[in-house]
Amino acid sequence: MVSFVKHWRWPLGIGVLLLTGLAVAFWPSAEPVDVGQVTRGPMAVGITDDGVTRAEEYYVISAPVTGYLSRIELEPGDRVQRGTLITRMTGRPATPLDLRTQEELRSAVAAADAAAKSSEASLAQAQNDLARAEELASRGFLPRAQLEAARTRVATSEATLAQARAEATRNRALLRQPSGPAPRASVDVRAPASGSVLSVINESEGVIAEGTPLITIGDPDGIEAVIDLLSREAVRVEPGQRVEITQWGGPEPLIGRVERVEPFGRLKISALGIEEQRVNVIISFPGRSRVEAGRLGHGYQLDATIILWSGQDVLRVPVSALFRGSDGSWHVFAVEDGRAVERKVQVDHLNDEFGEVAAGLTAGEEVILNPASGLRDGTRVTAR
Repeated sequence: MVSFVKHWRWPLGIGVLLLTGLAVAFWPSAEPVDVGQVTRGPMAVGITDDGVTRAEEYYVISAPVTGYLSRIELEPGDRVQRGTLITRMTGRPATPLDLRTQEELRSAVAAADAAAKSSEASLAQAQNDLARAEELASRGFLPRAQLEAARTRVATSEATLAQARAEATRNRALLRQPSGPAPRASVDVRAPASGSVLSVINESEGVIAEGTPLITIGDPDGIEAVIDLLSREAVRVEPGQRVEITQWGGPEPLIGRVERVEPFGRLKISALGIEEQRVNVIISFPGRSRVEAGRLGHGYQLDATIILWSGQDVLRVPVSALFRGSDGSWHVFAVEDGRAVERKVQVDHLNDEFGEVAAGLTAGEEVILNPASGLRDGTRVTAR
């Protein structure tokens, strides 16, 4: 045996080395994975959507009458007091007549004058006929019906004459052009409340119709936010809930609270062309946040998160570690002794970062983040 080993020592050594190399080559290696920890800390669940700010009380001042608007000299940001004169409105100026219209009016005046002269002649004849008819009727030689017919002819002639004279007067008034600007009655437009000018909608002078918006006035220190939520999300919101305002321009979030949820939903078409029912949720800013919100103006954009649930000491697992198992419940891959161990966990609340763990994990344990679809229970793993 000794001689055999001595004779074949080199081939045997080479064979052992080859077998060792093959074993090392084909031995399953640990799969690199991303690892996170189960921790305890604060956690909140909310609804996030964008919205705009608006003045709590603002007024859109419109034209009270149809007429000529004087130029509005106020600028956005100007302070006004209740009763401050904003602008004046006067009657529309007379429209200049072209040559054709003037000739037509002169012809109409001449025709009305001729009709008046004709009516005067007809009236004189009717009056003479009536005088003779009354004399004959007083002697009993004329029937009563003929007397009444004569009187009717006189009344008709008088009305025709009055109509012709009125038409002539009307056309002369249209034809007559004032030598200068005619005096026109003015209507003052005043501020209904104290505040600042938020926007000037119609600044330039000109003829406008009654009800045309002119200017918006509001209190810039009284700012609230309006968040339009999907109706199925708005039913989860209640007055008094905490709201965190972000993306408003300041370094820290603004803290607000839900003032009210409007009971009226409206149809809105999303950017993808999907019909959605949206509901306005009104957010107020109490305390210090109200001072910070005063830096915002009417119609500023922001993002708001309405807090539906929160906890300060919550056992939480990164949401990227959770996946649905074959039974439909939540599962994770925990890391134990360098191997992936699949576990079923009970999750109560979820947000974009964490899931609240009610059972199945303890603080400090490591879990695999974004586990691959091919990862199996018992697979050797190593943290990247």
